[in-house]
Amino acid sequence: MEQIEKVIDEKVQGKALITENKKENTKKLFIESYGCQMNMNDSEIVAAILDKEGYNTTNILEEADLVLVNTCSIREKAETSVRKRLQKYNAVKQVNKNMKVGVLGCMAERLKEKFLEEEKIVDLVVGPDAYKDLPNLLEEVYEGRDAVNVILSKEETYGDISPVRLNSNGVTAFVSITRGCDNMCTFCVVPFTRGRERSRDPKSILEEIQQMVDKNFKEITLLGQNVDSFLWYGGGLKKDFKKASEMQQATAIGFAELLDMCATKFPKTRFRFSTSNPQDMSLDVIHVMAKHKNICKYLHLPVQSGSNAMLKAMNRQHTREEYMELVDNIFKIIPEMSLSQDMIVGFCGETEQDHQDTLELMKYVKYDFGFMFAYSERPGTLAGNKMEDDVPFAIKKRRLQEIIDLQQEHALFRTQQHLGKIEEFLIEGTSKKNPNEWKGRNTQNTVAVFDKGDYKLGDFVMVKIEDCTSATLKGTVVGYSENN
Repeated sequence: MEQIEKVIDEKVQGKALITENKKENTKKLFIESYGCQMNMNDSEIVAAILDKEGYNTTNILEEADLVLVNTCSIREKAETSVRKRLQKYNAVKQVNKNMKVGVLGCMAERLKEKFLEEEKIVDLVVGPDAYKDLPNLLEEVYEGRDAVNVILSKEETYGDISPVRLNSNGVTAFVSITRGCDNMCTFCVVPFTRGRERSRDPKSILEEIQQMVDKNFKEITLLGQNVDSFLWYGGGLKKDFKKASEMQQATAIGFAELLDMCATKFPKTRFRFSTSNPQDMSLDVIHVMAKHKNICKYLHLPVQSGSNAMLKAMNRQHTREEYMELVDNIFKIIPEMSLSQDMIVGFCGETEQDHQDTLELMKYVKYDFGFMFAYSERPGTLAGNKMEDDVPFAIKKRRLQEIIDLQQEHALFRTQQHLGKIEEFLIEGTSKKNPNEWKGRNTQNTVAVFDKGDYKLGDFVMVKIEDCTSATLKGTVVGYSENN
């Protein structure tokens, strides 16, 4: 199931990014990313900064002058992959003595000492707020010193850097609107690795979208660790808003207003956003979604657990009842809304009853998609420091399987609702299974495959849905949509 949340898309892990090369650039940069879509977006920002420093990207590790790995510290798997990659770089470094290696991103912030002292492979450690400092840091490295900048910033939003679009399908693009997160969920390391929450100037967001539209991108996803808490009042941290002047408070722009501005200014562009946080989700946003046809009727609404005891232990700022009420209100305003979840199974102290509560919540909502994980302790998180990971692995595994099985049932139930209907899809690539078919997504983020015919990448088409699996719709194109 392809998604664009803080979810780890296994297909793009560790893929070298390739941008358009400039003749005048003489140095070669090899950059690969692990982790979430925010990380992929950050790598595009880094490529844009280094492009001005004379670096072209390459996907041949052996010829690189500079090798950067953009890391994630959400899951152990990503960490293990990065350590393995560092060993590989080290082997190449023995042959290519001038090659420099840097670690970027969330893991860099958390493991700075380890990388520099224990693993002598790394010359450069750069946290997620320090990418603009790369030119200075590289200067240090080339003068023979280790360079580290993992300072988390209160201001940095990279609003003034247009990310170089890498490995893009040319149809869908991501625009970051916030950085950092103020929600101290006990299982999550993001507030410690990406810092406090701050929002980008709406003007710079609209300018970046305009650039994307000019390049013929058809769909934009507004990205943030927590988009609902977007708040622009002239700059600064969200938590300092109460100290802002009356004028600043009165003219502040929240997420509902930003979404309205984007959809109004670009009526032919389709908009998505992620990730949403239930405690910050305001119904104003849902009303804006209902008002604009070009805002997709899809919401990623992570709940993590259906048990109040677990929600409390995770420091989620909502109860099961509040979440269900929010879902009721969403369906009242937009009955055709598609919802997806994140679920953590086997969190510290989870009982069989807590697990049953989660299954019951899932039956109540019937999510279209889901991202389900067994809990694994992350160093540096509040749970990692203070709570006991006491649910045996075998129990976690069984509970996870039960949740996945139920999600598959609900996914099939949701895809079946589309049978017989004619819906709009945006063509965004060739089907993985059949080169003669396009794949596209409808407003609910459900993927369909259909014969290519004379249609092309980036076209909006109307498809009659004739068949489905739990993940994919199958149909026949009946013509262009009015959006073309």
